[in-house]
Amino acid sequence: MTTPTDPRTVVDDRHVEAFEPIATPVEVREELPATDAQHAVVSRARAEIADALRGQDDRMVVVVGPCSIHDPNLAHEYAERLRPVAASLSEQLIVIMRTYFEKPRTSIGWKGLIYDPSLDGTYDASRGLRVAREVLLDVTGMGLPCAVEVLDTITPQYQVDLVAWAAIGARTVESQVHRQLASGLSMPIGFKNGTDGTLGGARNALAAAIAPHAFFGVDGLGRSTVVRTTGNPDVHIVLRGGNDGPNYAVEHVHAARDAGRAVTDHRRPVLVDASHGNSGKDHRRQRLVVDDLLAQWRNDDHGLLGLMLESNLHPGRQDWTPDAPLAHGVSITDACVGWEETVELLERCAQAVVAGRT
Repeated sequence: MTTPTDPRTVVDDRHVEAFEPIATPVEVREELPATDAQHAVVSRARAEIADALRGQDDRMVVVVGPCSIHDPNLAHEYAERLRPVAASLSEQLIVIMRTYFEKPRTSIGWKGLIYDPSLDGTYDASRGLRVAREVLLDVTGMGLPCAVEVLDTITPQYQVDLVAWAAIGARTVESQVHRQLASGLSMPIGFKNGTDGTLGGARNALAAAIAPHAFFGVDGLGRSTVVRTTGNPDVHIVLRGGNDGPNYAVEHVHAARDAGRAVTDHRRPVLVDASHGNSGKDHRRQRLVVDDLLAQWRNDDHGLLGLMLESNLHPGRQDWTPDAPLAHGVSITDACVGWEETVELLERCAQAVVAGRT
């Protein structure tokens, strides 16, 4: 970047402070390689979710974990607790751990582990990309598949081989760029309804992501390219509530089911987020959402793929500032249910699947 001596002559990059080179996706993936066993965990979970979407696997998909990962050590501790529970319930549940490293902000705030891994405002994103990949390697190394939200369009190149399921959020569901990106990603994708609670954006996103596209992007070597995709068949709707309230009741689920089936061949195209607008961001209300969904699970042709829980080692949330100590295992973004309640809710989900089979 050039800096002319006379500021009146600047016509380019007027509001850019610096361009900081980073390692290419290929370089980071070679520096932190995945094993065949870790890739097998990812491939198996992707296939199981795809089968569940089509009704060929009757298990419930449960995406569970912290609202955001802010400490790799805490992510490891959470995964160590989740692993035996997921294994014990594997006949009924397909458990995917939330490992969210990017946080969309309504205005400003901490944007996630990738952007500010030290939580000190230094924004060492180059290190953050590596830390995020290390977390994915750690969790999949335990045999747990991982879920992320795709927010930036470049960061997936650094981690996509270790992701079993991904979400496109309510603020980006109408973004053409994200729909095109989803059409080329290798894992099942859930599109959330918009912040207004309506389904139009998510339904249109499914139709767009299934189709092939050509768009500008970067390859593994960091070069600008035209990306040509074949379309992603494993897409579905995520109901997360909206500004007007929750949307997890049976009429909402059936509307989303019908919208999903209109553009896909999926028998179960709806996953419900028990947090966010469906709980009013009150973690104590997530169990109410689960209660309703488990009642719906008993009905024929419910259309439900499963649900999402925001869960952490301890319940609630805490405010983060760069110079303040943090309580152990408590979310610094949205409030989460604690570990004991998480286990209880997972066991109840498994019981509902058993009951549905009989």
